[in-house]
Amino acid sequence: MKKSITILGSTGSIGVNTLDVLSRHLDQFEVFALTGAKQVDLMLQQCLQFQPHFAVMVNTDAAMQLQEKLKSAGSATRVLSDTNALDQVAADERVDIVMAAIVGAAGLSSCLAAAAKGKRLLLANKEALVVGGQLFLDTVSAGGAQLLPIDSEHSAIFQSLPESPAAWPQAVDKIILTASGGPFRSVDPERLHTVTPEQACAHPNWVMGRKISVDSATMMNKALEVIEAKFLFGLSPHQIEVVIHPQSIIHSMVQYVDGSVVAQLGTPDMKMPIAYGLSWPQRMTSGASFLDFQHLPPMTFESMSDQDHQRRFPGLRLAWDSLAGQQGLTAVLNAANEVAVELFLNQQIQFNQIHVINAQTMSSMTPALPTSLGDLLEIDREARSVAHRNAKQLQQAVGH
Repeated sequence: MKKSITILGSTGSIGVNTLDVLSRHLDQFEVFALTGAKQVDLMLQQCLQFQPHFAVMVNTDAAMQLQEKLKSAGSATRVLSDTNALDQVAADERVDIVMAAIVGAAGLSSCLAAAAKGKRLLLANKEALVVGGQLFLDTVSAGGAQLLPIDSEHSAIFQSLPESPAAWPQAVDKIILTASGGPFRSVDPERLHTVTPEQACAHPNWVMGRKISVDSATMMNKALEVIEAKFLFGLSPHQIEVVIHPQSIIHSMVQYVDGSVVAQLGTPDMKMPIAYGLSWPQRMTSGASFLDFQHLPPMTFESMSDQDHQRRFPGLRLAWDSLAGQQGLTAVLNAANEVAVELFLNQQIQFNQIHVINAQTMSSMTPALPTSLGDLLEIDREARSVAHRNAKQLQQAVGH
């Protein structure tokens, strides 16, 4: 029988790539639901091609437009837009697999809904685990869900680890997350205040959305990945290392206690980890191009202990700071960063002020221990409020 899949965030880059992979294996998969925010024309195209039972548009006006266009096209896809629609299509009993690709904390509730119902949860939204933390893992365990990482780095780690998680603590010395360094890897740190949103979104290797591209440019994406790795693989924070690898060929590595290092290599194409998550424990074609080892460029690595890199990417350190604090502090960091990146993209703060807002928000909050989704959402709400207040004070201080 075909496996049924819901794609949360189908109009984003991960969602588009997931549908590209699925289009090659329609004998094995069928699309149950697609969700998006307000890209009506793209969602219409996806619905007409894959004929899902449901399409969810978070924006009400977009949902109405989509419903009219689907009706005119003779499609039977039903459009939903109420507040519980994302949770509904993630938890539906007819769904086998959920691709979680909604950017930011907005994807947390639907991820928890899928986990509670025991789905195979393909986690491309690192923020859901960064915000949810141990509560998220407890929900996965209680629901009997399968949690598989889709971030290229975490998929690489997962592919390089022993098959049995029980062997990980005794066998693994550390995991090494690789980072491209983004568009400003060689830029003078003193010039970062002049960076524009267009420059920050011009990633040298990967095609990503604007928010994720800015996170790559600040290295906050890697900070969030450190947090995610800690929860995913159950290792201590000091067992997680980050190294800059500009070519993005080695996607991450595992160093074992005997000194051996196992790495996963591939072209910088998200279709590979998506295909692996869909087909695990088997493999299937992804549509990604293969590495040509006869024509590979030299592979180089740079230490994050380099003083210039520490000045370029001060936000990376916040990952370990948040993990050393109270549970919920990682949610504070994520919320502050979402606010700061949005302000930067709207040209309300400078690029190098993203880190200032993140650090100030973390230092000014001591969240209560979260025991429910409501607690996590309250931490997120409060952190956003504090981040906005810090941003306003920062703007006033520099005369904006």
